[in-house]
Amino acid sequence: MGFLVGLTGVGGGSLMTPLLVLLFGIHPATAVGTDLLYAAATKTAGTLVHGIKGSVDWRITGRLAAGSVPAAALTLYFLHAHGIASPGTARLIQLILGTALLITAVSLIFRPQLARLAYQKGHGRPEQPARTAAWTVLTGAILGVLVSITSVGAGAIGVTVLLLLYPRLATVRIVGSDVAHAVPLTLIAGAGHWMLGSVDWSLLASLLVGSIPGIAVGSMLSSKAPEALLRHVLAATLVLVGVKLVLS
Repeated sequence: MGFLVGLTGVGGGSLMTPLLVLLFGIHPATAVGTDLLYAAATKTAGTLVHGIKGSVDWRITGRLAAGSVPAAALTLYFLHAHGIASPGTARLIQLILGTALLITAVSLIFRPQLARLAYQKGHGRPEQPARTAAWTVLTGAILGVLVSITSVGAGAIGVTVLLLLYPRLATVRIVGSDVAHAVPLTLIAGAGHWMLGSVDWSLLASLLVGSIPGIAVGSMLSSKAPEALLRHVLAATLVLVGVKLVLS
């Protein structure tokens, strides 16, 4: 999984949680909680790199967090109130996870076209800072709910929406801001799952140990890999896994 993250920049949460559920039979809540803390650790390293490079717009990160943090807290309370280990909650998580994967696949396939469209329209219209800020906070709130339930969405979906909201901003800064926002979101959501008892610490340790060399190798090969092909293969995989989760 670390290899996929390093190679494509996407795939950690999008594939890890469903694979843990489908291949290893892990309870959906435990898979989500464990993956969230895994993401918090790996995204922290990514944020340090982006921060050193100056590719984080902390204003955008703050706006996203203003929506996502309270939304994540409310979502965790909802999961606690309805019994996070109950069969009903497990099925709800599985359904939302499958749907999130399908949305992620669509965002991966059409991201370049959406980015071009946003760029063309963005340079032909006046900026509306207040409206953009409000939509960014709302985006953060939606991501807070989605990530807390499924651990999916902070990457591919978040970047795609930010490209539409900030068409004048360089893509590297949008990615850096999204990665930075994922740290507090996954940390708070993961800590909440830990308090609810839905984190497998031995599994988390194994994932972290295995991901370090994988991310290193994938990152070294990323510049040589055909980006469009990888994006479409990953999207196809997400569709298959998403349909399997929804229908199973």
